[in-house]
Amino acid sequence: MRANCPSQRKRMSSVEISPRRRIRGRGVAVVGDDIDTDRILPARFATTLTFEGLEKHAFADDRRQCARSGTVHPFDDSRYAGAEILLVGRNFGCGSAREHAPQALIRSGIRAVVAISAAGAFRENCTALGVPVVTADAQVMATLTAAILRSPVAELTVDLEERCIAVSDDASFAVDIPDRQRSRLMAGRWDTLVELSEAVDKIRLVAEQLPYRVQTFVRDGKDDSAPPVVRREVPRSALQRHEDSGV
Repeated sequence: MRANCPSQRKRMSSVEISPRRRIRGRGVAVVGDDIDTDRILPARFATTLTFEGLEKHAFADDRRQCARSGTVHPFDDSRYAGAEILLVGRNFGCGSAREHAPQALIRSGIRAVVAISAAGAFRENCTALGVPVVTADAQVMATLTAAILRSPVAELTVDLEERCIAVSDDASFAVDIPDRQRSRLMAGRWDTLVELSEAVDKIRLVAEQLPYRVQTFVRDGKDDSAPPVVRREVPRSALQRHEDSGV
């Protein structure tokens, strides 16, 4: 489906770090409960060192099964090409906590997931990639799914500020999202690697003040084939505190 779009592949290779307040786009529904991460992305495709190309394998086995039975999986249905909001059922993303499954969806162009319920690890992985996972009750999900089946061009808007989802600026329904995930996304502070890289100086300062011993491995410089010698060092500030305590 969306994996054939070069602009999307380029966009997902370098995810923009920005606040997520409202996500607007067309929807695609994958009906069914307990869709685990091995169905989202079969484990045989999760052996690579990078996530490049995973979008080609999203729901690979389900899509193959549909083709064999003469039906069309939503991710192969041209009516939903370019959809950015995924509608799913109960306990979506259960099973393995691998990041590969949400990576496959995101690299397929998905920017938000709306579920009746979703696995905690899956939600956290999506949040860390800038993709909100919100939940709505079964009746709301049935209404949303019917709306996009009736009109595949209908636009959905997931509004994190108002905690709601709207269909083509018409009907609006309440959704839920954990406060911590919502605040991270809305503040644009969802990428932990960026957070760490911006706090390098603070991290070093804390490391220098740690009260426990720091273990390093060094060689004596004479024989590179010899095993390294363990040298234990105590940060000066920690040593000073120890001496001051009189212990």
